[in-house]
Amino acid sequence: MKSTGIVRKVDELGRIVLPIELRHTLDIAPKDALEIYVDGSTIVLRKYQPACIFCDDAKDVVSFKGKNVCVNCIKLLHKDL
Repeated sequence: MKSTGIVRKVDELGRIVLPIELRHTLDIAPKDALEIYVDGSTIVLRKYQPACIFCDDAKDVVSFKGKNVCVNCIKLLHKDL
């Protein structure tokens, strides 16, 4: 993991501000969803990208009846019918 040299304090409500340089670098726009998870003693923030419920791939994902399915799995499902 690379250090950016940027330090931010957590406010009274538990919020932090992501510097604009990081938001631009990581293509994070206002209202974008971020995943928050813990890896050991590290808190990880990652731009949320919906993944396929079958193969966990985040490429070419479409929503079908509230579920995310990638194009490849759709083809496989169609082939199996």
